[in-house]
Amino acid sequence: MRNRDAPTARTGLIGRAMRRPALALLAMVFAVAGGRTAADDAAEPAAQQPERGFAFAGALTQGGWIRGQAPPGTVSARLGDQALSFDSQGHFFAAFDRDAGASAELVAVTHSGSQVTASLAIAPRQWQIEHVNAAARPGGSSEAFMQRRAPELARIAAARALDTQAQGWRQDFIWPARGRISGRFGSQRVYRGAPGAYHSGLDIAAGEGATYVAPADGVVVLAAEVPFSLEGKLLIIDHGNGLNSAFLHSSALLVAEGDHVRQGQPVGRVGATGRATGPHLHWSIKWRDARLDPLLFTGPMD
Repeated sequence: MRNRDAPTARTGLIGRAMRRPALALLAMVFAVAGGRTAADDAAEPAAQQPERGFAFAGALTQGGWIRGQAPPGTVSARLGDQALSFDSQGHFFAAFDRDAGASAELVAVTHSGSQVTASLAIAPRQWQIEHVNAAARPGGSSEAFMQRRAPELARIAAARALDTQAQGWRQDFIWPARGRISGRFGSQRVYRGAPGAYHSGLDIAAGEGATYVAPADGVVVLAAEVPFSLEGKLLIIDHGNGLNSAFLHSSALLVAEGDHVRQGQPVGRVGATGRATGPHLHWSIKWRDARLDPLLFTGPMD
């Protein structure tokens, strides 16, 4: 199934290729180091090449992501104001929220004190927006609902804050289930000029009881056997480095909190628990506070 919103393929820069066949958008950047001192220059031969910069590949678009490698000798790195975690070889993951601006900047500081930067152009998306000539439903949540909802939100926040050291963030993701795409990431209704909340994930109409699998390696950080008020039986898998997947409305969960799961392992069954109009799998992905488009992790469904 083709994604009408997916950005077109684009390649930039020089250097070692980092390939992903299903990726909608590919970019690699090598940034030249800046902020060098006279002492640095005096200590190096005049003919020496500049320090190597960032190398990365991914979907440079709203709801997209990058995986890459920081410059050699990096002691700290960030995307905008967001500090990045990286391994001993400098490999990192970063992503761009659904409402990310048109540009971003990667910044690294090396052990020599020099600063390396890479400017990123973040492509906008044409979201599926429905204009409704009616006011949104009046009223907010009742006090009784919020008393039930507050501990659910606390459990979700605590689960997403866990650092399990999972390594699934390094993998190419697979589809957790197969079926018709019944809801797209980022779609939104506007009620007489007042925007409603956008759809935070991808809905797959796989059928009641269909088994879904882990899209990448990870650790189960939340398995709500007692259905949550909105999400129903909720499963969250941490893929490491701030990246996690959530699966909503399950009819059954096949794993428990603390379980280490492998890519392709059955983890749950599709259902309609919680607030759902019919059986489907709602799959959402977050990197820290950024909401991401699952379709940009997998490419179109075969």
